[in-house]
Formats: sequence, C-alpha cells, structure tokens
Amino acid sequence: MSIRVAGPADARALAALRAVWSGGDEPEFAARMAAWLTSEGDRRTTWLATKADEPVGMASMLEYRRMPRPGRPDSRWGYVSNMFVREDARDHGIGTALLEAIIATAEERGYVRLVLSPSVRSVPFYERAGFVVPDERAGDHRLLVRPS
Repeated sequence: MSIRVAGPADARALAALRAVWSGGDEPEFAARMAAWLTSEGDRRTTWLATKADEPVGMASMLEYRRMPRPGRPDSRWGYVSNMFVREDARDHGIGTALLEAIIATAEERGYVRLVLSPSVRSVPFYERAGFVVPDERAGDHRLLVRPS
C-alpha cells in the first residue's frame, strides 16, 4: 500500500474513486475533477492511496485561514473531507494510513486543530485518532475536532 499527495496526473484515479463512492458516473467526470483540483489551489491537499498501483482510497484537507486579529498571532486549521476507501479494501489499515498522513501534515503546518463532519458509522474511527465531540452534552456527532 502507498499513500501520497495526489497531483494533477491523479485526477482520473480520484474521479474513479469519487464515482464509486457516489454511485454514479459521467463521461467527462475526470475533466471536472481535474478542474476542481486546480481551482482548489494550495489551500487543499488531497491524498491518494494505492495498492498494487490501483487506487483504493482518498482523502483531502482544506486549509482554513483565520482572519487576522490585532494582538493575536495568525492561525490556520484543517477541514478533513472526502475520506473514502473502497469497500473491498476496507479493514486493511488504508483509512488509518490516510488519516495519519493528514494528521502529520497538519502538525507540520502548525494547524491549531482539525475539524470534520463524519458519518455516524465513522465516529468511532475518528475518536480512536483523538477527535472529540466539542460539546458532548449536545449529543451531536456531526462535528468532530482534533485539538493540536
């Protein structure tokens, strides 16, 4: 298995994974994916997981840059999204490896936190990685945060 930052040449592989995830397809979807990746610029990092050179998973992180405030240092945080592993490749550590790559990158960049909006099924996975529900009393698991 290999996890790496995806580049423009990976648009077709990412589009194929997104189509499997979404349950749909269209002839020019790879071109739309390539255009979207380009438009996201340096604010989004996307990772591609491969096994035997076949795409099996993906994830991305958008950098949120806070508006500066007088007397406070600038800060940034990451929004984790588009985390997906093909069903036939699950339970082999691919999702964990993708999330570890995201966390390591966030730490290298000095992000103050990571935020995500998980599916109900994935909440335990993210909690094992240190994500917490910001207000447990609300009982709302639609948002998880991993403080730095």
